[in-house]
Order: sequence, then C-alpha cells, then structure tokens
Amino acid sequence: MIEVILSEKSTEGAVKQMQNYIGGEITERWGEYTLTFDNDIAKGCVRCITFDWGVSLMEIDALFYDDILFINDNGNSNPIHFSYCSQGFYKNRFENETEFNIVEQFHSSIIVSKTDLKIYTLLPKEIHIVVNDIRIVRSEFLKKRNNQLSELNENLYRVFVDDKDETAFAYYGPIHLKMEDYVKTLRDLKTEGMARVLQIEGEVYHLLSMHILRHDRYQSNEAIPNSLLKDELKTIRQQAKKIMEDPSENYNLDDISRNSGLSQAKLQEGFKFLYARTVSEYIRHVRLEAARDLMNSTDLNISQIVYTIGFTSRSYFSKIFKEKYDMTPHEFKKQVVIVNTEDDDGNN
Repeated sequence: MIEVILSEKSTEGAVKQMQNYIGGEITERWGEYTLTFDNDIAKGCVRCITFDWGVSLMEIDALFYDDILFINDNGNSNPIHFSYCSQGFYKNRFENETEFNIVEQFHSSIIVSKTDLKIYTLLPKEIHIVVNDIRIVRSEFLKKRNNQLSELNENLYRVFVDDKDETAFAYYGPIHLKMEDYVKTLRDLKTEGMARVLQIEGEVYHLLSMHILRHDRYQSNEAIPNSLLKDELKTIRQQAKKIMEDPSENYNLDDISRNSGLSQAKLQEGFKFLYARTVSEYIRHVRLEAARDLMNSTDLNISQIVYTIGFTSRSYFSKIFKEKYDMTPHEFKKQVVIVNTEDDDGNN
C-alpha cells in the first residue's frame, strides 16, 4: 500500500503532493491543472480547478497498480467534500474509526472532518476508478453574498457554519443515476478558454445543488426517485449483451421483463441511463448495426439480411436504415460492392 499524505490547503497544492508519490507531469491551462501519469504505480490523470469563494473541483480518473491510501491532513482547515463515484469504488473513514465506508459506482458522499482529525480515502488496486470531488472551504464560502445557507436543512447548515471545525460529518448517499449524466457532461466539455472555465463552474454548482437536494430528501425521509440497484444495472447489461449477440431473436418488453425479473419501468430507466435509448430503440439500433456489418462482410441480399436480423418488413427496414445512415440499404450495398471491386483491382 502507498500512503499519500495531503496537507496542502489548495487543490493545486494537493495535486503537486500527489505527484511526489505517484510521479507524472503537471500541465496548466486556463487555471486547470492536470497531473498525467503512466508508470509502474498508476496510469491515468488527476485534474483540478479552483473558483472563487473557496469552491474547487478535483477529478481522479486512474488505474492504480497498488492500493493507494490518501490521508487528508488539513489540520484546522477542513473543507467539505461532495464526492461522486462514476466508475469502480473507493472507501472512506475518519482516523478514529476502524471500518471503512464503501462508496460504490453511481453513489455519492458528503464528508468533512474536524480539527486534527484525518480523513482516510482508500483507492483499491487494479480497478479503474473515476471520482468527482467538489471541495468547499467554509471560511471562504461564508463570505459569498447570497450563499443561501439558510435554505439548507439543519444538519448541513450546522456543517457549513462550523467555522471552528468542531464537528465531523459523513453522509453516504444511495445510487444516483441522474448525477452521472451531469458528471459526464462536465468530463466531456470541449470548449476552451474563459468559456470552458465558466461552463465548468456552472456544472460544479449544478452538481453541488444535486448533492444537497439528495441529502434533503434523506433528511425528510422522502422516497428516492432512482430505484435501480447495482445488481439490477448488471442484469440490464446482461440483457443488452444478449440482444447484441443474437439480434434476430423476437424480443419484446414483456418477455425481457419476465426473463430478467425486472419491471418494465426499471428496464426502460436502466436502458436509458446505460445506453441513452429505450429498450425498443436499443433493439432497433443493434439490428441496424448488424445489418450494416452483414452488408460489409457477406454476399447476402437485402431481403435475406432483413430476416436474418429479426425484421419482418423490408419496407420498414429500408425506412429506418435511411433515417439512421442517410442512404437506403440498396445504396449502401452498392457502395460496398464498388469499394470491394476497387480493392480487388488494386490487389491484381
């Protein structure tokens, strides 16, 4: 196990401390620092950016070849950490505890220490981990006009205004699929310069509000809207794989629900989350991709391909194929024949 002691108050300083333990190179652009590494210890990157009023973002996207224990030792300066796990899992505990709390994929946590109480965060080896961590330095955030802290529930309010760092606090949230959509949007931003910085800051505050709202629901004993469990997501992936491997099967929502043991609502929610498509849209997409592959690799005519992949109407197949690929199956097949003929002539 590699122990990484993080005592710097700024996220940039913390990234530089990480570099001392795991190596790599740091680059900076538009105030965004990125530590990139590919060595015997780990492969991946850590990036961070700091905004006004004590708000900053750090993201870890890495595969570690040994267990990494981050020891957050901020003395009497203890920021609030709003974290979300997009991939893999990690573990958290306070220094005075013996058992770790596991934060699994698509789960969140809110954690803050008190004076001279360290936070231990364990990132396990040989697991690709993607973690998004929003950090708020309370003494700075309290200076922000219109911070609306009075709107927080009692527990979070006490955490935010605890300027003497006398209270440790930890909340481990249930699965939150919707948050992953916003984390992914943040991760995939392609803009540059000031526009990028402003977009990141906007998404960070959006994520922060989602963390707070989820905790509010927990405090109020409200039903959590996302009901999918990790095992249910695994089942949905298995059903999607089955469709991918045999698209010609006569699939329908009733049968998939019965075979998987999941309700139709959960299937639809899971397919939309994992594949951005409803169940029927996913089946149609897989069949069209299979048809295109058959046109590229076999001598089957279009009618044969239509029935091979599970469609019963050639006209319907032609219609949705053109909508997806902007050409008819006949035009696509003709294009494939021309390319193959040119390849044969070149080889001769």
